[in-house]
This record gives sequence, structure tokens and C-alpha cells, in this order.
Amino acid sequence: MNAITSKTKKIIALAAGLTLLLTGCAGEPNANTDGGDAELADASLTVGSKEFVESILLGQITAVALENAGASIEDKTGITGSATVREALQTGEIDMYWDYTGTGWVNILGNTTEEVPEDLYAAVAEADAENSIAWLEPAPFENTYAIAVPEDFAEENNIAAISDAVTFIQENPDQGSICAASEFINRDDGLPGLQEAYGFEFSEVVELDLNLVYAQIGKECFFGEVTSTDARNLANDLTVLEDDLSFFLEYQGAMTLRQETLDEYPAIANIMAPISEALTADVITELNGQVDLEGQRPKDVAEKWLESEGFLE
Repeated sequence: MNAITSKTKKIIALAAGLTLLLTGCAGEPNANTDGGDAELADASLTVGSKEFVESILLGQITAVALENAGASIEDKTGITGSATVREALQTGEIDMYWDYTGTGWVNILGNTTEEVPEDLYAAVAEADAENSIAWLEPAPFENTYAIAVPEDFAEENNIAAISDAVTFIQENPDQGSICAASEFINRDDGLPGLQEAYGFEFSEVVELDLNLVYAQIGKECFFGEVTSTDARNLANDLTVLEDDLSFFLEYQGAMTLRQETLDEYPAIANIMAPISEALTADVITELNGQVDLEGQRPKDVAEKWLESEGFLE
């Protein structure tokens, strides 16, 4: 009996010591946030995004990372439309969201697709600073608009580039339909500009929710609007056509936020810099696929990736 009591006391003492050790570790600054947790401890931030999977994922990655750094986060990801989410940023409904350089140049700043600066990110960041909006350093992935067709359809008709598609549609107008989302249909850097640049028109434009387009290419339409980092291009056996006239702009992903938010919490830039740098085209495509193809929740995907990369403690 005495032996059991002695052993029990040792176990209790060991557990108490371990609890103190863990408590001490929990109070230490997070090494992966470069001390950002102390600076964001009093921050209440609202993270937004557009409605498509990649944008929601980027919003969730941001929200999880900043929350890990001590901030209180309100999640407003999934706002429909570029103009709507941008307005939410400018009015202060949200503090930050990820956008793309091409969208910034044309849709936000009102430039044309004809005169594009060599360093698009620098030009957008400099111009948008006048609107009190900061663009953090971009990630090394580019998610451009693209036109896709089923692989077998592309092979049967020798369609590899958009110019090939133009020739095909002019010769076969009954097979010239395109499925696209409302935003692409109405944007100057989308369908109107594409048709003007290549000097043609699709025979029929079928408006669908973007998430429905991929599965309908080759069914409801012969052609479809896609984006280059969407894993559904591979999953649906689609051929992404070469933009041989280089119409589509560079759409490099970068986090945008209110300048006053960045001024108050400069640690945000330090926390997000290594995360952004790690988001290559292959990485974001894989993460997109985990949501679109495997049915995982964006927040779960974000947490798992951040933890696997050592960005969370």
C-alpha cells in the first residue's frame, strides 16, 4: 500500500511539473510570427474574400495566421463580386482581403488592358496608395483568366491556342458556345476585351455560376471560362488554351488592406510575408483541389497547411 502511495505521489508531482512547463511555453512569444502575437493581442480585425474557392482559402489562411498571432478575427469571407468586396474594404466593413494585380489595374484603378506597365504590381501598389489601400508583397503564383475545352475536343479539332479556337468557331458557329460567370462576361479584361483583341465573337454565351462552369464544359458549352490555378482543370480533363496574343493580364495574388490598419498593426506585414512567399502556383493549386475535389472545408485546409509549413504553434 505504501509503495502504491509513493508511486502515485511521484506521478502527481511529474504531472504538476509538466503542467508548469506547458504553461510557461504557452506564455512565450510565437517564434513563427516574429513577435507579432504581442503586437496583435489587442487587434480586432475583419478578414474578407471574394466568393470563389481560392479567394476564400486565402482569406482563411490570413484569418488563421493572424488569430494565431493573437488577433481577434471576424470572418467575412465569401463576399460576391470584386466590386462588392473592394467597396467593403474601402468603407471599413472589412480590413483586408486578397486581390490580384490584373483586377487592381483594370477594375479598381480603371486602366485599360492595352497599356500595361512592365512591373504591374509596383504600378498598382503605388496608384492604390492614393486610395489609402496597401498591397503587401505578392505571392509567387499567378491566377489568370483562361479559356478551356475538353481534352478530346481539343485533340480532335487541333485546338491548342485561342487563335485556333477563333478559326474553329468561325468555321463551326454551331459549336461556338462558351460558359462563363457574370463577372467575366462583363469585365473589360474578360470576355468583351478578349473578343475585341482576337476579332471574333462566341456564337452563344451561357451565364453560369463560376463553380458550375467547369463541369459544363463539353456538355452545355464547348468552351468555358476557367482560371489557371484551379485544380478542376485537371479533374475535368480540360485543355487550357494558350493565350497566344497575350491578352489576359498578369493576375498575381497579393493581400490588400486598409493603410490605417497596416499603420496601426505593422506586424501584419511581417506575419504574412513568409506565408505569402510559400504560396507558389503548385501549392495554391493543390490547396484549391483539397476543397474543390476532396470536399474539405477551406478553414481546415488552411490550418493544416499553415501547421505543416511551421507557421503555427
